[in-house]
Amino acid sequence: MTNPQDKLRGWAAARKAILSGLRFTSLRLRLVVVFGLVALTAAVSASGIAYWLNREAVLTRTQDAVLRDFQQEMQNRAGVLPTHPSQDELQHTAGQMAASSQRFSVLLVAQDENGRTVVGNSGALDTFSLADVPKSLRTAVGKRQSVTSNNKDPYHLYWQRIIDGDKPYLVAGTMVIGGGPAGYMLKSLEPEEKDLNSLAWSLGIATGLALIGSALLAQAAATTVLKPVHRLGIAARRLGEGKLDTRLRVSGTDELADLSRTFNHTAEALEKRVADMSARDEASRRFVADMSHELRTPLTAITAVTEILEEELDAETGSIDPMIEPAVKLVVSETRRLNSLVENLMEVTRFDAGTARLVLDNVDIADQITACIDARAWLDAVDLDAERGIMSLLDPRRLDVILANLIGNALKHGGSPVRVSVRASDTDPDLLIEVQDHGPGIPEDVLPHVFDRFYKASASRPRSEGSGLGLSIALENAHIHGGEITAANSPKGGAVFTLRLPRDPSALTETPADPNGANSNDDGSGHGEGS
Repeated sequence: MTNPQDKLRGWAAARKAILSGLRFTSLRLRLVVVFGLVALTAAVSASGIAYWLNREAVLTRTQDAVLRDFQQEMQNRAGVLPTHPSQDELQHTAGQMAASSQRFSVLLVAQDENGRTVVGNSGALDTFSLADVPKSLRTAVGKRQSVTSNNKDPYHLYWQRIIDGDKPYLVAGTMVIGGGPAGYMLKSLEPEEKDLNSLAWSLGIATGLALIGSALLAQAAATTVLKPVHRLGIAARRLGEGKLDTRLRVSGTDELADLSRTFNHTAEALEKRVADMSARDEASRRFVADMSHELRTPLTAITAVTEILEEELDAETGSIDPMIEPAVKLVVSETRRLNSLVENLMEVTRFDAGTARLVLDNVDIADQITACIDARAWLDAVDLDAERGIMSLLDPRRLDVILANLIGNALKHGGSPVRVSVRASDTDPDLLIEVQDHGPGIPEDVLPHVFDRFYKASASRPRSEGSGLGLSIALENAHIHGGEITAANSPKGGAVFTLRLPRDPSALTETPADPNGANSNDDGSGHGEGS
């Protein structure tokens, strides 16, 4: 039985996919919109022109037929009326004229023998009267024109289209030539309007079908174009994930095929370049590791000799010649520095090769920091602000390396007293350890590089007592715990290094101790030299 939550998640995923495909930045949507706009513009333009041409043709044809019939009726029937007809005569003639094939309403206006205005109506439309005839039309009909060679008739036929009650009408009027009544005609254009409305609906439907067709064509075109682009995007993502053997299937000779070939050539070149770089990097790491191992054997013997020489120097009645005493001290100091450098190089090599492992234990942070400070005789120079009982799952040896580098770096370059504070709360899953000194702080141009390997802030100080790897090793040890170290300047003065570690790194797995692990005490290089 299907879980309702699974159905809900499936629906949400499908909805997200649809919305993602329809976002306006989608090339597919833009193609459909552009095709639709082009088709809509073309269809609307064609439909508008067709409607306008058909409208004019229908109205002109109807109008010409009505006016020609009305003019003929005026000549044949109104023209035979006496000069001063009676109302009955006008009424009878108007009815005869309205019975023509065009079926229009007629209004005849004349003067009787007494000079009174008489009106004869065809009766087809009770509302048709002189008030329905536009004043401008009545004026034009009653105005006598001058007879010239170009104008042989004193009176002409005039017409006008009007709207009455949302219905279209054709109104026309003329005078009987040679004397007689004035005739007016009213013809409804509603049938023609219905025909034009039907035409408009047909053109609208055709426009909608054209729009739908254009959207389907755009979808087909977008699928044809975007399918190779989609494959290219997937291949590029796989390439970015490190799968350098990714290649595209090439078919055709168009631009997209050329793009696929270019991608394949680029991927092939990138794979070869990365393989070469990996081989050189592996050779470099192997060289450093081999060199460090090879140096450990002679260094062991040299260290033993220097320890004997140092004991002779510390003896009350040493047998060392005072002339060579400075040289012996220099040999002892440089031997220790070289031994520390070799140990740090081996540790860095393990980090680079990915072979560094954690040996996790649940430890009290305050006890761990106290042990680190006590082992290096820093109790008088370091102020510890840490509550007992703050437990955390971590590698004690690597935490000791981190603390030794941070505190030693602060003592050497920041000056005492150095304050180490521990912060932890139930709401914050991380443990914060801050190491703050009272020195001049870190220059702003040096801050981004304090964790770089062998970084020297000043070319005039090419050497330091440390190996130049201490802070970088501390950072790597923080990273392997899933934590981070940041460096900044305190507003009150001095530098502040903040170590953030997860209190329960569940993603980390406890492993056996590294047999080659280096318990380096090197304090790294300082504020002015980077790390």
